[in-house]
Amino acid sequence: MEPIKVGLLGFGTVGSGTYTVLRRNQEEIKRRAGRGIEVARIAVRTPAKAAAVPGVDPAIVTSDFNAVVDDPSIAIVAEMIGGTGVARELVLRAIANGKHVVTANKALLAVHGTEIFEAAHAQGVMVAFEAAVAGGIPIIKALREGLTANRIEYIAGIINGTTNYILSEMRERGVDFATALKGAQALGYAEADPTFDIEGVDAAHKATIMSAIAFGVPVQFDRAYVEGISKLDAIDIRYAEELGYRIKLLGIARRTGRGIELRVHPTLIPGKRLLANVEGAMNAVVVQGDAVGATLYYGKGAGAEPTASAVVADLVDVTRLHTADPEHRVPHLAFQPDSLSNTPILPIDEVTSGYYLRLRVADQTGVMADVTRILAEGGISIDALLQKESEEVDAHGKAETDVILITHETQEKNINAAIARIEKLATVVSSVTKLRMEALS
Repeated sequence: MEPIKVGLLGFGTVGSGTYTVLRRNQEEIKRRAGRGIEVARIAVRTPAKAAAVPGVDPAIVTSDFNAVVDDPSIAIVAEMIGGTGVARELVLRAIANGKHVVTANKALLAVHGTEIFEAAHAQGVMVAFEAAVAGGIPIIKALREGLTANRIEYIAGIINGTTNYILSEMRERGVDFATALKGAQALGYAEADPTFDIEGVDAAHKATIMSAIAFGVPVQFDRAYVEGISKLDAIDIRYAEELGYRIKLLGIARRTGRGIELRVHPTLIPGKRLLANVEGAMNAVVVQGDAVGATLYYGKGAGAEPTASAVVADLVDVTRLHTADPEHRVPHLAFQPDSLSNTPILPIDEVTSGYYLRLRVADQTGVMADVTRILAEGGISIDALLQKESEEVDAHGKAETDVILITHETQEKNINAAIARIEKLATVVSSVTKLRMEALS
């Protein structure tokens, strides 16, 4: 059987990694796919760079991206240029031309996924996107296929290696956020402009995609709550550790009786949980199903070959199903397109969580009585308390104390109302630091 022909859009880290893996493992891949997979065209802004890569025939390299998506001999277009502008246009054009699409572009799918999947369904072509979430970890396939028998209860994931590396450095070395970020940039874990990573946007793109597959809802990135780690203080990492917790940037999607929680933020996790012990630039995702219980997926979430591993796996899947009846393929979002739910995404005020609160107070009697009274009046109970003498003093030379509270679960709007009252106390000398907690039990 003739090899299936693939066109690569983009030849950066992931594109070149995909080409390398396909070329190196071509015989093994052919045995798995049932036919060869041949890169027939490569579109890249600077053709000379791609042509200089060992094994690349300069004749197949072009700077004309449309020429690749319009080429009638190309059956699969692999989009790896990133962004949501040109990438969207090229993907939709490829679909309109009857081509299958493989993409590693989480931002594209999180923002425009509904439009893209509808177009693909109408044309009877596939859009595969394993590489868009958690790099080489096969979490999309697990959610779409492996856990099909389950009603998914929640997903909680460390799905951004840059922020996990930074948090690991802050905990292990006791450095502040700025120092840990510089170290991550020096090692190539963080971009020169790390905003998408450190502010949680990258993780939110991935959480949005996973939530759609887990719960059978349209992709809704605009409704996700997103909070990064740039304002996280090293002292809170230390205090959390003393209380038996570690802080991770989690992407969370949870089914509740009132709707779906979709959120990304720094989160305290009990130190004994496996997820709490994922360090460095690694990724990990916990999925809780009603039948299987908790399952954990761990591995490299970025890098040329780990991500290429997922891209090539998608190419193999598409090759196997290229001639299959479109109605008998696995749906893009695991559920049949006409069976997607309109379950609402809850605003953050309606999310229920435990909370870590840190407040700096004057070291005098009656302070804790006022704080606990306010919490009690808001229906909020305290699970743990820690007091630490601060090295700072007030303008009159009087000592100050850090008070750290762990609360039982309550709605976000309740804790916010209580914090507003606590901050008005004359004995509270700084803003209250609030972090959410997840037991993952």
